[in-house]
Amino acid sequence: MSHPSPPVRRLADWDHDRLSRLAAEHGTPLYVVDLDRVAENYERFAAAFPDAHVMYAAKAHTGRAVLSTLLETGADIECAAWGELQRAIDAGADPDTLQYTAVNPPDHDLDYAVDLAADHPGLTITGGARDTFDRLEARGYDGRVAIRINPGIGTGHHEKVATGKDAKFGIPYDEVPDLAAELDDRFDLVGIHAHAGSGVLHDDLDDHCRAIAKVAEMGRTVERSHDLEFVDFGGGFGVPYREDEEPLDMDVVGEKVRDAVGDLDAQIKLEPGRYVVADAELILTAVNTIKETPAATVVGVDASLATLIRPAMFGSYHPIRNVSAPGRDADPVSVGGPCCTSADVFCTDRPVARPEREDLLAIGNAGAYGYELANQFHSQPRPAEVAIEGDETRVVRERETLSDVTRVER
Repeated sequence: MSHPSPPVRRLADWDHDRLSRLAAEHGTPLYVVDLDRVAENYERFAAAFPDAHVMYAAKAHTGRAVLSTLLETGADIECAAWGELQRAIDAGADPDTLQYTAVNPPDHDLDYAVDLAADHPGLTITGGARDTFDRLEARGYDGRVAIRINPGIGTGHHEKVATGKDAKFGIPYDEVPDLAAELDDRFDLVGIHAHAGSGVLHDDLDDHCRAIAKVAEMGRTVERSHDLEFVDFGGGFGVPYREDEEPLDMDVVGEKVRDAVGDLDAQIKLEPGRYVVADAELILTAVNTIKETPAATVVGVDASLATLIRPAMFGSYHPIRNVSAPGRDADPVSVGGPCCTSADVFCTDRPVARPEREDLLAIGNAGAYGYELANQFHSQPRPAEVAIEGDETRVVRERETLSDVTRVER
């Protein structure tokens, strides 16, 4: 039975009075994450796959408060870089439960992982290139490994995240059986791994399940001659960013994925990231400029592509709501930040309850790859992040100062 929490949280579902108080107390731009929602999303996903081992893909949001919440909820953590491994440990993860998916890993990353595994042999290192396994062996590593395979099918909301058909990711499909035979003599081969893409909703689900079925078939092939512990199908399950998009029905998703997987002796692993955190966080930003032009009404805010780069990087849609006056008549406006580039725009000609100077706007679905991709362009210090949990609120990431931006310079 699925978790009873609503399958998607819209901007209208947030407590606007509470958001206004947070902005007044902590300033803007401000990230606000609801840790209760993070836990609910993970539990709902895990309930749809009762026989699977569900890990959280840390790269979506590595904030300590988020990682600690998920660990307390029962999640294990999948990491894609050495820093994520360390941050998971700092949040309380047992290193023996971690899985490290190495993508073209720098020497420092492999050194760190091998050193960690020396004291924690339960750590699993997933390689997506023959060269990665050679480099591990050269470091004296002979522990747990998994093979990341490229199923040749990519799915998701944008071509830049359709990893399942990108040559950068994974061993070519037909080479996997021979590589598995080679690795068996050199390491403890425990799994097969793949990730087809990101942001999958119902329209993409059939293609996604086709990729899953192909990975499962390779899992069965390798199982015939190797004692695999798991087959990991990655994540990719999306949330609706647009107001007219329907959320995934996880009962339907669970059934379709089980049908695609079929019979496997190995444990099924799944790695949701975006699904767990996207709608659990938003950005609060203040209106500072209203400019009427023949081409558009331009609304200037204090958030920018340094705060949230996804619209500039992926053309991503993020819902926007006037927290100060949601009931005003909606006018088509373009909302942009203070960066000196045309890419610093959150929306163009979108109906928003008519903004006025000093209004507070909320930018939704900022939990996945929001703060993770925040930057210091234009020497802008990164924003603060506050967490709400029940009736409690606390700062979980302090607002940077200009000294933080420049302190590493010499």
